[in-house]
Amino acid sequence: MTELPDLRQVRSLVAVAETESFTKAAERLGVTQSAVSHSIRALETQLDCQLVERAGKRVALSQNGTILLRRFKAAIAELEKAQDELGLLKRWGQGRLRVGATHTLCTYLLPAVMQKFRELYPRCEIHIESGDTSELIESLDHSEIDLVLGMGGREPGWTRFDPIFEDELVFVVSPEHPWAKAGTVAAEEVGKESFLVYARASETYRYLKSSFEEAGVRLRPSLSLGDMGAIKEMAKVGVGVGIVAPWVVKDEIAKGELVALPLGIASRRRPWGLLCHEGRQLTMVEEDFLRICRNVTKTLTGAQNGD
Repeated sequence: MTELPDLRQVRSLVAVAETESFTKAAERLGVTQSAVSHSIRALETQLDCQLVERAGKRVALSQNGTILLRRFKAAIAELEKAQDELGLLKRWGQGRLRVGATHTLCTYLLPAVMQKFRELYPRCEIHIESGDTSELIESLDHSEIDLVLGMGGREPGWTRFDPIFEDELVFVVSPEHPWAKAGTVAAEEVGKESFLVYARASETYRYLKSSFEEAGVRLRPSLSLGDMGAIKEMAKVGVGVGIVAPWVVKDEIAKGELVALPLGIASRRRPWGLLCHEGRQLTMVEEDFLRICRNVTKTLTGAQNGD
């Protein structure tokens, strides 16, 4: 196995490339010029290739050196990030987590996630902001939070989306509803029914509206509610047909209080995941948070893990 370059060699090559001078590179690193020259020569010998080309007083990288430079800079950036993370550990005990999550995820997913997260990082400083995905992305853009736990599909180009799970919405009705007794939903009946839907400004509502439009069915919401609990209670007493995720009504279905039926022709999978700035690398604490989210969502009713 080839011996890896040591950190002095890595820093020397980067400094020489950026200053185009052994003398200036030595000044930047706080060492002698001969130390820089020795590091470069040792690295060239170790890799058996020329890394720098001298033209008078000016020094430039060879093609081999240019290839190494990109990798060396990335390695230094990772080491600096690790140092920053260690600084956070010293400052806060065990790091910091600033995450925004949709109202529904805050209610039905985050409690189980945070329980496991707290076991791993009992002294972590935690900040959680609740809101709709689009609102949380604005907070992310303003650096008020570092991560967004929400629905994907319409995220801006400056973000990166790490998938966690997918689901499909379902109709939920009381056991006395004709659809529950029939055990199925005829396509022609969908356009005649009034529905209980989540807030019209939400990504969930936009998803529903476009799904129904693509299926050639007009969505007629009779009540637009900002709370999944309210939708479930209204559906129980027969006010209308609720449209929710299966994992939201798991307990009610198990108790026989509600019956879930597929959306049929309007059914589409919704992607859920973690959003952050495109060029941002997750910290150790954030990577563990993402891992825990993926593990917990494996138990969600009707969810398909997306990692």
